[in-house]
Amino acid sequence: MFEARRTQSTFSLALNTLQLAYISAARQVRQTHRNAVWAILLKVMQSLLFIAAFYVMFTVLGQRSVSVRGDFMLYLLTGIFAYLTHIQAVRQMMNAESSTSAMMQHAPMNTLVSILSTALSSLYAQTMSLFVLLLVLHTMFNPVVIHDWPSAFMMFLLAWASGCAIGLVLMAAKPWAPEVVNIIQLVYIRANMIASGKMFVANMLPTSVIAFFDWNPIFHVIDQGRGFVFVNYFPHHSNWQYPLYFTLVTLIIGFMAEAYTRKHASSSWAAGR
Repeated sequence: MFEARRTQSTFSLALNTLQLAYISAARQVRQTHRNAVWAILLKVMQSLLFIAAFYVMFTVLGQRSVSVRGDFMLYLLTGIFAYLTHIQAVRQMMNAESSTSAMMQHAPMNTLVSILSTALSSLYAQTMSLFVLLLVLHTMFNPVVIHDWPSAFMMFLLAWASGCAIGLVLMAAKPWAPEVVNIIQLVYIRANMIASGKMFVANMLPTSVIAFFDWNPIFHVIDQGRGFVFVNYFPHHSNWQYPLYFTLVTLIIGFMAEAYTRKHASSSWAAGR
């Protein structure tokens, strides 16, 4: 009934928010399995199966000759894993706890904590999967040699960040039209099976076709990532600035839309559908 108000400094509020985000992120990582190690292993196995399927497809169709000159597994990893990281971030962020979720009834919880924890859990799972995959490639197949690994890792982070930004916009729009948002997400994921450019080399595309892919931030991320991984590949049709600016602008739009939704959305909307 009565509650004593305690004033907190900005620093203590930030620490409290980070602590809540960490706890919530750990909870989300363990949602697929009660054991955190098994939860990570399941995600690693999903990535391995996805890459193995594309390896078989490229081998059967005879597409290995059109790849970048270098380690074919690294070529697959730079395309397919960046795509997976981007898509997983979109999915998880779109399905994060919103302002109409029952979790928001708990006093310490808020949408900022939900957004941060969802983004961190996605980054943690994909980073662990990446390191495990690189370890498997290095020990069981060929030694992994990356030309510029800090820049290549920055492209991995950019794939994750751009996915979080797009997912944040979809999350803000979902309470208003959940069916439409689900369709948009499905179309975006299916379109990126081709539009992401993970299945071909961008430098080999004719200029008239580039316009169909140039709008896509993950297309630029994958092509630039291959330029940083392989010493003999120089991207001509992409740049890393575009996905960076796209991510920053989309994050601003997403936070503005989420704030508007938080003020006007009602938890009774879901009950009425």
